[in-house]
Amino acid sequence: MKTELKAKFLQHILNKKNENEGFTLIELLVVIIIIGILSAIALPSFLNQANKAKQSEAKTYTGSMNRAQQAYYLENTTFSTSIGSLGLGIATQTINYAYSALTPDASSVLNQAKVISGGGQAPLKAYIGNVAITTQAATSEATTIAVLCESNNAMVNGGVNANTITTTTYASGQPSCASSYVSLAK
Repeated sequence: MKTELKAKFLQHILNKKNENEGFTLIELLVVIIIIGILSAIALPSFLNQANKAKQSEAKTYTGSMNRAQQAYYLENTTFSTSIGSLGLGIATQTINYAYSALTPDASSVLNQAKVISGGGQAPLKAYIGNVAITTQAATSEATTIAVLCESNNAMVNGGVNANTITTTTYASGQPSCASSYVSLAK
């Protein structure tokens, strides 16, 4: 009987030892530190990609507005200040940008993508599309040319102001970007 009691006692002690197994505090801290380091590296990269995707919307819309203005001019011999009349089916305002078209004179139109501020929104770049009429010297034929400009700096609100409109210039008959913008010519 004593051997049975010894065997049960040993079995009980072994079961108790198995119940106490687990991770130590040091092991848990090491894992948490590793996860923290990995997230610190990955999070900025992820946020940057999200901003690029938002800016891609504005780039695409403004470029589409440029092409639509060229087609509109071909049909109507004037530019449109109404985005709806261009027939693109795009909204004049999205979560990140407000779109508009301005005609500073009869020979050009500025299509704008202004950054809309929001609670905690990351800075985004503003965009301007400029479509102008140019005359070919050899044939005296009028055609439209376009340029798409991206702001040099990311902005939280606005991004397009009255100074930008007046500083859009024409170099050799070509529209060019304002000093605070860079051309996205392909």
